Amino acid sequence: MTSSNLLSIITFVYGLSAFTYLFAWIFKKPDVARLGTWTAIIGFAGNTAGIILRWIESYRLGIGHAPLSNLYESLVFFAFTLALIYLIIEFRYRNRIIGAFIMPLVFLAMAYASLSPNISDRIQPLIPALKSNWLIAHVIACFVGYAAFAVAFGLSIMYLVKQTEAVETGGGWLDLLPKKQALDELNHQMIMFGFIFLTAGIITGAVWANSAWGRYWGWDPKETWSLITWFVYATLLHARLMRGWYGKRIAYLSIIGFAAVIFTYFGVNYLPGLHSYGSV
Repeated sequence: MTSSNLLSIITFVYGLSAFTYLFAWIFKKPDVARLGTWTAIIGFAGNTAGIILRWIESYRLGIGHAPLSNLYESLVFFAFTLALIYLIIEFRYRNRIIGAFIMPLVFLAMAYASLSPNISDRIQPLIPALKSNWLIAHVIACFVGYAAFAVAFGLSIMYLVKQTEAVETGGGWLDLLPKKQALDELNHQMIMFGFIFLTAGIITGAVWANSAWGRYWGWDPKETWSLITWFVYATLLHARLMRGWYGKRIAYLSIIGFAAVIFTYFGVNYLPGLHSYGSV
C-alpha cells in the first residue's frame, strides 16, 4: 500500500470521527463520543504512518526529503498537527464534545488533499530554493501555529453557539458544551500558543529567505499576508491583555484571524510570487 492510498483511507476515518462527534452532540448522546475518540486516535495513527511511509518512499525514489514541500503534503501535515492538538485538549479537559467543532476541520483538510482533482499527490523533487535545512523548522513552526489557530477558531464558534444559551445549565444540547468562561480561556491559550509558533515560522522563514534569495524580506505575497495575520493576532492579544477584552469580541477577532490564516495558506497560491510552488 502506498502512502497516498493509506492517507485516502484515513480521510474517511477522520470523516467517521467527525460524524460521530457531531451525532453525539446534536442527539445528546455523550457516550457515543467515545467512539469518536477512538476513531480519531486510529486516524491520527494512520496519518502518522502515512507521513512516515511517504518520507520513506521519497528516499526509495532517490528524492529523499521530508514530506512537507507541496500543497498535498502540507495539508496532510496540517491535519496531523490539528488532530494531535485536539487529542491533547480532549484528554486534558475530558470533554469529547469539543471534537464536534474540531474534527470536521481535520476531515476537511484531509478531504481537500485526497479528493481534490486539482491537487497532485505525486512525490516530486525539491526546487533549488527548498533544498535547505530550514525547510523542516519553518514548515513545522508555521503549521503548528496554523493548527492552534484552527482550534481557536473551533472554540470561538463553540463560544458563540454557547452564547445563545440563556442559562449555563439548561439541560439541553448546548449544556454539553464547556462553560463559556472555560471556552474563552482555552481560546486565549490556543491563540497565545499559535502566535508563538507563527512568530517562529516568520523568523525561520526570513533566515531561510536570506540563505536562498539573499534577502530576509521581500514583500512576497506569502510574506506580506503572514505579516498581516501576525498583526491580526497581535491586535487580538493586545486587546485581551491591555484592554481587557474577552468573550464574544475575542471570539469574533479569532474568527477574523483564522480567515487571514486561510488566505495566507491558500489565497496567495493564486498570486505570483516565490511561494507559488505551494499550489502544486
